[in-house]
Amino acid sequence: MSLKLTEPLQRTVDSLTENFTDKIIEVYQSSGDTFIRIETGSLKEICTHLKNELHYVYLSDIFGIDRYTSDERFEVVYNLLSLRDRTRIFLKVRCEEENPELDSVTEIWPAASWNEREVYDMFGVRFNNHPDLRRIFLPEDFEYFPLRKEFPLLGIPGSIELPGTTPNTD
Repeated sequence: MSLKLTEPLQRTVDSLTENFTDKIIEVYQSSGDTFIRIETGSLKEICTHLKNELHYVYLSDIFGIDRYTSDERFEVVYNLLSLRDRTRIFLKVRCEEENPELDSVTEIWPAASWNEREVYDMFGVRFNNHPDLRRIFLPEDFEYFPLRKEFPLLGIPGSIELPGTTPNTD
């Protein structure tokens, strides 16, 4: 399948494939968006290049995906924008089910901090060298990760104290 990329997106893909030939796994388009999947160990290096050389200065979002597979179960997706070129790419990286971890990109985009904490809280993906990696929604002693596919839809009874259903009339 040949990609129909705009000129700025083509420059991005060309730069990445020239500078990181063995670290780019695949480039594809879906629903008009461009996705670039990379090797896990090259995340910080490629993100630094994207920001400093290709002007992807705006990290819009980071989100996790539980692929529920035996190999490379978790996927983390970085939604990046070049305001100069008015382009968006989705950078994808995968990690294993057992001890899922990635390098933090907070040194590159400080705004990544909250998003990485959310992915950690919901999926259990740890971000190495994160300045404050702790749960963002759930208590620190909560043992589960609610967005993993094996987590029960109704939750785990007794795992967290819930507020009463009777309104306080004081």
